Amino acid sequence: MTETSRSHAARLAIHSFRIAADALLLIGRFKMNGRSGQILQDSLRTLSPEIYGSMNDPKSIELKGLEYVMDRLPRGIEECSRFVMTSEEDLGDTPFEMLQPPKRRRLSYRINEREMCFVITSGFSEIYDILTHLTFLYIEANNIHSKMRDLEGNLTTEWKDFEKFMEEEDVTDSDRLNRALWNLSIILGRTFHETKDTYEYFEASRRELNASNGLFRIIHRLAHAMERIVDKQVDFELQFTPELSNVILHQVYGKKWAATIIEKLLELNLENRPLHIISSNLHSVVNLLYGYAAVGAGMDKTTTQDLYAFVRELRRRGAEVRDYARGHGFFELPDNSGAHIDCQIIDTTRLDFEGLHPELGFSAQIAKEEMPVILVMDYAFGTQAFELIDSLLQPMIAKGSEKNLNLRSMSIMGKAGTLLGKKGDIMIATAHVLEGSAHNYIVDNDLEEQDFEDHKDVYVGPVITVLGTSLQNRELLEAFRTTSWNAVGLEMEGGHYHRAINAAMIREHISKDVKVRYAYYASDNPLQSGQTLASGSLGDKGVRSTYLITKCILEKIL
Repeated sequence: MTETSRSHAARLAIHSFRIAADALLLIGRFKMNGRSGQILQDSLRTLSPEIYGSMNDPKSIELKGLEYVMDRLPRGIEECSRFVMTSEEDLGDTPFEMLQPPKRRRLSYRINEREMCFVITSGFSEIYDILTHLTFLYIEANNIHSKMRDLEGNLTTEWKDFEKFMEEEDVTDSDRLNRALWNLSIILGRTFHETKDTYEYFEASRRELNASNGLFRIIHRLAHAMERIVDKQVDFELQFTPELSNVILHQVYGKKWAATIIEKLLELNLENRPLHIISSNLHSVVNLLYGYAAVGAGMDKTTTQDLYAFVRELRRRGAEVRDYARGHGFFELPDNSGAHIDCQIIDTTRLDFEGLHPELGFSAQIAKEEMPVILVMDYAFGTQAFELIDSLLQPMIAKGSEKNLNLRSMSIMGKAGTLLGKKGDIMIATAHVLEGSAHNYIVDNDLEEQDFEDHKDVYVGPVITVLGTSLQNRELLEAFRTTSWNAVGLEMEGGHYHRAINAAMIREHISKDVKVRYAYYASDNPLQSGQTLASGSLGDKGVRSTYLITKCILEKIL
C-alpha cells in the first residue's frame, strides 16, 4: 500500500511539474524564488528523482547529481540568476559568448555575468530538461547557502577557511589542496573521497572540454548567487520570449529540417526509390556497410575476424571510413536548420557487397532488384522525434505535383534505461506507454528476440516513454515493472516516433504496410544505485549491443 501511494504521489508530481512548466511557457515569465517556482521545487522534491540522489537530504549536497547537471548546462551557469529561453538562434554575430555543454546538443549564450540565454530547438522536452536541472541547482544552492552560517548567523569556521582558499590562485600544492578538499567535504556533508572524486571529475572536464569551472568555484558561486537572492532580494528569474511557443507549436525547426532532406533526395534523384529510415547514432551504419572495405585489408587478421572486435578498432578510423564511403553512395547532410540532427543518405546500389565483413549476410541481389535507399538520422530528443518525423512524412512537392515518400520501414535504435537487466542489455518494445498521459501504442515490431540469438540478455515487453531524463522516480518505475504493465525499460523518444508514424498512416501519407522496428540498448538501470545515468557513460559495454542492433536492422533491409 505504501509503495502504491508513493508511486501515485510520483505520478501526480510529474503531472504537476508538466502542467506548471506548460503554463509558465504561456505566461512568459516566472521566479524560481516565487510561488510558481515553488510549485516546480515541490514537485521535484516529491518526485525525488533517482538521478538526483540525495537532493532531499538537507545534511548533504548531491555530488553525482551535480556532475550530471553541470555536464548538461553551459559553463558558468552557477553564477547566473536570470535565464531567457528563446527560439532565436542567430546570435552568432553578436558580442555574446556562445556556449555548448559537453553532453547536450544545446546552444546558449552568456549575455552578462548574471544572465544566460538558451536557444530552444528541440521543443517541450528541452524546456522540461532545462527546468528540472535549474530547479535542482536552485535547491542545492539553497542547501549550500544554509551551510555558510551557524545558528547565530555567523560564518562557520569551515566557510571562512573556504573563502581564504578561494582568494588564493595557486592550488598546485597537493597537501594544501587535500586540506581544502577535507574542509569542503565537511561543508558538503560528503566523505573526503566522494568530494575528491567529484573535484577530479570537474577538473578533467575543465581541462579537456573547458566545460566547467571546477568544483570549488561551482560551490562558491552557487552559495553567493543564493546569498544575493536571499539577502539582497535579487530574483532568480526565467523568461520565455513571445515567439517561442509559436515556433514549437508550428514545428518550425522540424519543417526546415525535413525540407533539407527532401531537397537532397530530389537532387540525387532518389525520391521515388524505397526509403528506409534509421534513427540511431551516425557511426554504426556507415561502419558496418563500409568499414571492412575501407580499412579491413590493412588491419591485423585476428582483429578483423570478429565483427565486434573489428568495429571497436574502427572508432579510431572513422574519417578513413567516411572518405571511402563518399565514393560508394554515401552522402552526409550536416544540419543547417537549427534542429541539431545531422543525417546521412546511403544509396545501397553503389555498395561493394564483396567488400563487406564476412559475418554480414547482406544480399547484393536485393540491392539490385529493390534499390533501397537508407536515411540515417541522429538521435532526436524527446518530443522532437514527433516534430521531425511528422514533418518529414508530409507529402513533398516534386516536379510541380504533390507526392508521398516511398517509405518502406522506420527503425529506431535507441538508448534506454532497463528495468530488468544491466548496462549493455537489449530491449525490444511491444508497446510504448507515454508517462503522464493517456497515450499508449501497441507496436507491431518487425524485430523479435530470435533476431538477437547471439546476445544473451534480451528483454521483450512494453517500454515507457518518459517526460525527461530527470523526471523519473524509483517507486513509479517499480510500479511499471511489477504490475500488469510488465514494462522492461524506459526512454524518451519511442512513443513520439510512433505518434508521428500512426498519424502519417491515418492521413495516408505512408502505407499501412510500413515496417516498424524498435530496439534499445541499456545505457543505465535507474533502479540500481551506481547504475543510473549519473554514474557515468556506458563505455565499451555498449559496443556489442549497438552494433548487433544495427546489424539486425540492416539485415531486415538487405
